Amino acid sequence: MTLPPPAAPSPAGQANGGRPADDRPADGLTAGGGAIGGLATGGGPGGGRGRNRVVAVAEIVAEAGPGGVTRLPVLASQAPLVLRRTPSAVYLVGGAAGPLGGDQLTLRITVRAGALLRLRTAAAAIALPGLDGLESELRVSAHVAAGGRLEYLPEPVVVSARARHATVVSVDLAAEATLLLRDEVLLGRHGEAGGTARSVLRVSYAGRPLLHQSVAVSGTDEASLGPAVLARHRAVGMLLHAGGPVATIAPGAAAGVAVMPLAGPGVLVTALAGDAVTLRRRLTAPAAPATGPGVAPARGPG
Repeated sequence: MTLPPPAAPSPAGQANGGRPADDRPADGLTAGGGAIGGLATGGGPGGGRGRNRVVAVAEIVAEAGPGGVTRLPVLASQAPLVLRRTPSAVYLVGGAAGPLGGDQLTLRITVRAGALLRLRTAAAAIALPGLDGLESELRVSAHVAAGGRLEYLPEPVVVSARARHATVVSVDLAAEATLLLRDEVLLGRHGEAGGTARSVLRVSYAGRPLLHQSVAVSGTDEASLGPAVLARHRAVGMLLHAGGPVATIAPGAAAGVAVMPLAGPGVLVTALAGDAVTLRRRLTAPAAPATGPGVAPARGPG
């Protein structure tokens, strides 16, 4: 994937320890009638509900350009969702602390016909509890056209004690489109039991459902920690190869790993581990993307 040189970053005015200071769009994000998101205040009874709650939207559109260059006609950021181009990938950089309880974050991705987009995050995200106990949420919606490929490989989400966080991902793949997607959750920082995490993934291929999976775990819930779910592990994740040929996978290649071929073009790898490093190793070991019709050569997830 080759990208044109990035433009000089524009400053995003912030206050309150990195939280957006008002509802003005940061880093050039606009939407027809004005700003898309910002800082929500006040709200419920007593005026405390929703204080310091951030609503933000970021969007990226990738299209195939001449000479194999991936063009980005839309690269719109809003703190804390800040998108930055590099020669090999686009990185989502945290522009503020969090996510914090009650934050509503949305990332929209479009990969047009024949384009390759590699999207990563610069570091792990740490979900923190809010003042009112609300759940923070990141919603990712992606559309990949025929011949396009999306590699969405974020670093783990660390859910700190008393925090509640949800990641909801929806991907629509056209026929001959391909996807490599990773989701990792770590319950708690060092010495913490961890909060509550919820992950939902929906993927369709050529207009038909390919995968619908949801996982809900908690660092303080004995049912989650029991043998049927986490088995006392604190890290859980999955790696999805969809829409293209995948190298032969040996089920049960390692303890704590499950491999499930899908009823369609794809394979889902899920894993448990005691730490993030072991989890990443278990997810990437069973298989690597193959090259072939409709599959762009790509580096392994990193």
